[in-house]
Amino acid sequence: MIKLINYIFTTWFKLPEKLRFLLVGGFNTVVSYMMFACFIFLIGAEKYQQSLILSWILSSCISFTTQKIFVFQTKGNWLKEYIKCILTWSIGYFINAGTLEAVIVLLKMNVYIGQALSILLTTVITYILFKHFAFKGEK
Repeated sequence: MIKLINYIFTTWFKLPEKLRFLLVGGFNTVVSYMMFACFIFLIGAEKYQQSLILSWILSSCISFTTQKIFVFQTKGNWLKEYIKCILTWSIGYFINAGTLEAVIVLLKMNVYIGQALSILLTTVITYILFKHFAFKGEK
């Protein structure tokens, strides 16, 4: 069993960093989107901004841990990197919230489709910020 786990990790870290980011980010995005959809279901579609912030807060811990360990492999200070991640996510959150507001109010899109489109834009921006700011520490 240990050999299998070592093989999986060795194979995983041979993948290019951008591909690992997309795969881990895809996982994190699915988790975050599912949280968003659950909050929409529980508190109502008209409360989409509240649903977004709640899902953002909850998914940040999962995302930080998976990005640090499975993508960037930094050995740096966890608290310092987490604070940098919070700053990065804050930028991403405001871009997401603004885009979501625009597609719902201006384009009259469904809240679920609007959030899916908003995620696409923030993915590119957060990768750049994670790579060059949040996880810039020692590998």
